Amino acid sequence: FSQDYKWARYGVFYKFQPIDLIRKYFGEKIGLYFAWLGLYTEFLIPSSVVGIIVFLYGCITIESDIPSKEMCDQRNAFTMCPLCDKFCDYWNLSSACATARASHLFDNPATVFFSIFMALWATMFLEQWKRLQMRLSYFWDLTGLEEEEDEKEKLTWSDRMPGYAANFGLILFMIMLTFSAVFGVIVYRITTAAALSFSTNETTRSNVRVTVTATAVIINLVVILILDEIYGAVAKWLTEIEVPKTEKTFEERLILKAFLLKFVNSYAPIFYVAFFKGRFVGRPGHYVYVFDGYRMEECAPGGCLMELCIQLSIIMLGKQLIQNNLFEIGIPKLKKLFRKLKDERTELKEMDTNQSKDPQQWDLDYILEPFTGLTPEYMEMIIQFGFVTLFVASFPLAPLFALLNNIIEVRLDAKKFVTELRRPDTVRAKDIGIWYNILSGIGKLSVIINAFVIAVTSDFIPRLMYQYAYSQNGTMHGFINHTLSYFNVSHLKAGTQPENSPFAQDVLFCRFKDYREPPWSPNQYEFSKQYWAVLSARLAFVILFQNLVMFLSVLVDWMIPDIPKDISEQIKKEKSVLVDFFLKEEHEKLKLIESFIARDKQKHKSGTKGERIRAASFCQFNRSQKGSFASFSSQHTEV
Repeated sequence: FSQDYKWARYGVFYKFQPIDLIRKYFGEKIGLYFAWLGLYTEFLIPSSVVGIIVFLYGCITIESDIPSKEMCDQRNAFTMCPLCDKFCDYWNLSSACATARASHLFDNPATVFFSIFMALWATMFLEQWKRLQMRLSYFWDLTGLEEEEDEKEKLTWSDRMPGYAANFGLILFMIMLTFSAVFGVIVYRITTAAALSFSTNETTRSNVRVTVTATAVIINLVVILILDEIYGAVAKWLTEIEVPKTEKTFEERLILKAFLLKFVNSYAPIFYVAFFKGRFVGRPGHYVYVFDGYRMEECAPGGCLMELCIQLSIIMLGKQLIQNNLFEIGIPKLKKLFRKLKDERTELKEMDTNQSKDPQQWDLDYILEPFTGLTPEYMEMIIQFGFVTLFVASFPLAPLFALLNNIIEVRLDAKKFVTELRRPDTVRAKDIGIWYNILSGIGKLSVIINAFVIAVTSDFIPRLMYQYAYSQNGTMHGFINHTLSYFNVSHLKAGTQPENSPFAQDVLFCRFKDYREPPWSPNQYEFSKQYWAVLSARLAFVILFQNLVMFLSVLVDWMIPDIPKDISEQIKKEKSVLVDFFLKEEHEKLKLIESFIARDKQKHKSGTKGERIRAASFCQFNRSQKGSFASFSSQHTEV
């Protein structure tokens, strides 16, 4: 294996991995991990290419996007309602031109196609992995492997009840802790935005949204990294007090607990931006307040999709750069250095100063970090798989960044296993275990989440409804005006009007983004018919999209056989050879039995003939004896 040490070098990232040699040196379990990671990285190539094409389509069509043009046109005097009470003034919608143009890069018709493509991509990846896993199991002689384990301790249900109760309570507490951290960041965003709005600096006030969004995402990233480390340790402790029956059960329960906690921790801020931010704001004159004077935060004028993209990209890239790479390289090296310094101090105390001894290879191996399992390696890739599939409608470049990370990750893991860790005990395994079920679950969940992202978070459905139901000429002209409602500024609550506003005398009506009745309507500020029509279209799209993609996924699953054709034919040949062999053996046994029976019959016949001969000779002897006796008696009579 030393001659293939170059496998762990970054310069050979374009070459295939020596999976068979990895299996021979590290065992089947680690060999399957590197085979899965290699296949996942290969599958990211086509998805990255399609994602780049979708992004370029948004760049090319940005100049022809009519809603963006209308928003950026300063001749359209859309005077918007204040973003906060007292200190925020009326503002012109054209000031949000940059946000609208940036949103079009990710909020365009190509995004819908890409979401369908990624759902089918996930299905094809899982099917291809099943085929590769079957091929490896066949060549590595794992098809008939049966894993048998002895129970650690035989405990009754009453013995396990305290462990189960502690698990339920602590997991619920950890999930609530994550939600509390997300809420804390929300409070930070609201209060910081209000504080920056008080600033006398015009540049600071104009960049409030960008500043708050960037700093809040960084805080989210730091919190996620810290809680990830805590949750990993907590999940292990909870599994230990549960006392699972076997080692395999212990590993599966540990994986489920760690995945649940880290899934909630990683995706909770993204779920908030995608589905909750801006949904419970209220309307001018009747806003929803978190605290006294602090409103619930709203989405940007171009929608929340751009902010969702920023949130997803920073968290994904930050986790990959800091947690997956720096932590993997730095922490083992620091532990190795600390252990080496500690051992050197111990050796200096034990040996004389005059004696010098070169370290042996086993001493160097002992200094290395002990192997703790594949759970951290799989976990970071599964979380990344979620970033690639769950919210791909908002960030088509996610597969590209995952591919660039995995090109390094394959060689980084290889180098870690070869040079940084002690050689683990070889473990035989015929599959990747519960990780496949988690991947399958994420793939199915991604269909539902992307359907809601397109229907609820993006403007795809409102644009379609306007173009085909409300537009007079079948174009997108007038779409921005259609999505903005009117509000009479005299209906603002006392104490919430803008102070020292130069536009206060000129503004009679301000606009806000919603489908509501105008102030001159009998049902003023109630939801309009357009709101209910768009809501119905959104729900219909979710149902249609979900069922269509699920049907296509099932079709792809049915079309691609789980076992490769050559392996299937080979297995059939081996079975037929095996059956022929057994039939031949049975035939030979039957012949042998028949020969024994024939021999017994022959012996029986020969024995019967002998008895008959002996009986005949005995009769003849009797007759001769009788004849001689008769002759003797006749002679005696004559005498």
